[in-house]
Amino acid sequence: MKLKIYFTEDSPHNPILQKACDAVLASENFTEPAEVSLTLVTDAEIRELNRQYRGFDKPTDVLSFPTEGLGGHYSINPENGFKMLGDIIISLETAERQAHEYGHGLERELAFLCVHSMLHLLGCEHESEADEKVMREKQTKVLKDMGLDIT
Repeated sequence: MKLKIYFTEDSPHNPILQKACDAVLASENFTEPAEVSLTLVTDAEIRELNRQYRGFDKPTDVLSFPTEGLGGHYSINPENGFKMLGDIIISLETAERQAHEYGHGLERELAFLCVHSMLHLLGCEHESEADEKVMREKQTKVLKDMGLDIT
């Protein structure tokens, strides 16, 4: 598997985010070359995106914007032939608060948010109880595989 992540900026958190993305692809047996755009933002920035794209005028922890087209087909980047999975936007401020609230480190929280978002980019949803259960099981497995399980 080959994954290119376009980080908006250099951050000390990029290695754990790369590891989380790679772990999801491995767990989901996604072996084709792919790329993702990943941006860390403030609460104000994610609030505006949440309002603009989802109609919720409040900050959130993470937003996923899959580029999957009809029939499960992804757009292909003509420059490298990679499948363009989509965009992940994480509020670093919210991640910091949630890490404190849940009693674990920021790296674990960022990994969780990234895993959650990557699963969305691959088509996983949690609209129904059954889908929520599947998503939760996948997230738990990936975090455990990364050594970040907290049970």
